[in-house]
Amino acid sequence: MKKWIKWIIRIPLVLIGMVASLVLMAAVAFLILNRTNGTIVSSSEKRSYLLYVPKTYDPTTPTPLVISIHGFAEWPAHQMQMTHWNDLAEQYGFIVVYPSGTDFPKRWRTRGEPGSDSDPMLEVTFFSDLIEKLESEYNIDPRRIYANGLSNGGGMSFLLSCELSDRIAATGTVAGAYALPWSECHSSRPVPTIVFHGTADPIVPYLGGPSHDPAIPLPAIPGWVEALAQRNGCTGTAFEIPASGEVSGLHYSNCTLNADVIFYTIAGGGHSWPGGEPMPEFIVGYTTQDIDATKIMWDFFQQHPFPGK
Repeated sequence: MKKWIKWIIRIPLVLIGMVASLVLMAAVAFLILNRTNGTIVSSSEKRSYLLYVPKTYDPTTPTPLVISIHGFAEWPAHQMQMTHWNDLAEQYGFIVVYPSGTDFPKRWRTRGEPGSDSDPMLEVTFFSDLIEKLESEYNIDPRRIYANGLSNGGGMSFLLSCELSDRIAATGTVAGAYALPWSECHSSRPVPTIVFHGTADPIVPYLGGPSHDPAIPLPAIPGWVEALAQRNGCTGTAFEIPASGEVSGLHYSNCTLNADVIFYTIAGGGHSWPGGEPMPEFIVGYTTQDIDATKIMWDFFQQHPFPGK
């Protein structure tokens, strides 16, 4: 009888030990996955980033910089793996940096994102400080600094186009969560922007409405893009980009300072990076391979350096 009592007492202890081991293993695995190779102190916070410099980098030549921003609950190395920006960086000779968000799960303080009441300008300052640090270490071309991101990172890219329009030449967003209202967008110039969004996005709805948190209303994407084109001074009717499989597009041209807006819609597409590494479909939905968002985005960036610098 005493033996059975001892075993009964031990079972909870064993279970607690197993749970603790699993938590520890998960934490170690995340630390391995969440690798970064650079740090910076911004607004008294220690921040980190993952930097990729191509083998072809020539310090005597002004080099473009691409800033690629992960989504909510993602991390820099995953953004790198999913988007394949490093492959293009090696091919075309530009530098890529993948900044890291704050807290756990990682996020960007844009406006209204889950669990944050912090000042979005802290993030803007971080990105400004990061650009300055990289400019001090590498020969960065000031006319060719670009930002792009997924989901919450797409919202962060939009915020940068509003607050760092004097430094960011053009932006790209995928499944962007645009929580910042237009009244709080203080851009000094129209910023060329390319947008990708799936019609079956389960996290940031294509037709707008609440995301997972009912306190975060998000705009209908087609209407948001049209408003962006109007702000950029685009005139005339947008012309259709020839469809490719599940992907159709609109190009808003004749814009102020060549600030074109391009909008790709993925029929049945989920909350994922088109042409990139698929994420679990039961969470984010379908990932199309009918278009390579990274390559299309880079082509767009090349056509839109900062005007007049």
